[in-house]
Amino acid sequence: MNWTLVAQIPLLIVGCWLFTAYLITGFPTLRGKRICLLIAHPDDEAMFFAPSVITLTQQSLGNQLFILCLSSGDADGLGQTRKTELVKSALLLGITSAEHVVVVEDERFPDSMTKTWDTKEISKVLAHYFAPTIASNPTNRAPEALIDVVITFDAKGVSGHPNHVSLYHGAKVFLGSLMQRHKGWECPVKLYTLTSTNVVRKYSSIVDSIFTVLTCIWRTKDGKDFPSPLLAVNGPMGILR
Repeated sequence: MNWTLVAQIPLLIVGCWLFTAYLITGFPTLRGKRICLLIAHPDDEAMFFAPSVITLTQQSLGNQLFILCLSSGDADGLGQTRKTELVKSALLLGITSAEHVVVVEDERFPDSMTKTWDTKEISKVLAHYFAPTIASNPTNRAPEALIDVVITFDAKGVSGHPNHVSLYHGAKVFLGSLMQRHKGWECPVKLYTLTSTNVVRKYSSIVDSIFTVLTCIWRTKDGKDFPSPLLAVNGPMGILR
C-alpha cells in the first residue's frame, strides 16, 4: 500500500472543503431581507442551521434575522438553562440582539419525540409575531407581513423528529393563511427548508460539502431577490464559532 498517497487523502479532502467554502461566496443569496428561523428546540440553531445563520447575518448582506423557537426543550427539566444557551448561541452565530430570539413556552408544543404539533397552532404563532394584521388587511390589497422569509426544516425534519416535521407543515399553513383572502397576489413570505439527507451524507462531515456544492451548481436559479437553492458552508472561522 502506498502510505504516502493514503496520507495525502485527508489533505485533499480539507483542500476541497476550503475550496467549496470559497466557491459559494459567489453564489446568489438573500440580501436586505427580514428572516425568521423557525426551530423546535434550543440547540436546533447550532446543530442544524449554524452555517445558514452565520452566512445570512453577515453585515454586508443587510439582513435582519430572528429566531422563533416553539419550545424550551424542557423534556428533561432543563428548559430555563436551554433558553439561556439559545440566546448565547444566537449572539455568537451573528444575531444582533437577544430581543431577536423568542422562545415560546406553551402546552400546545411539548418537547416530545412522539407528539406531532398542530400545524394550525404553529401558523397562529407565526401570524401573531409576523403578520398581526392578517385578518384586517383589505382583500383588494397585497397581503402584508413583517418578514420576507421563513427558514425551517423540510417535510422529513432532517432527523425525523416529529416536532421538526410539524414546523414545515405549520409554515406551509401560515403561508396559505396569508393568501387566503388575497387570491391573485404574490405571497409576501418565501419558505426555504433544510434538505434532509441519507445517513451516510449526514455524518460525512466536510466531505458532504463537496458533494452538496457540486450538485447545487447545476440547480442554482438566480431568482434575483429570492434565489434558489440557498447554500451555506462553514469555513474554518465558522467552525471555530
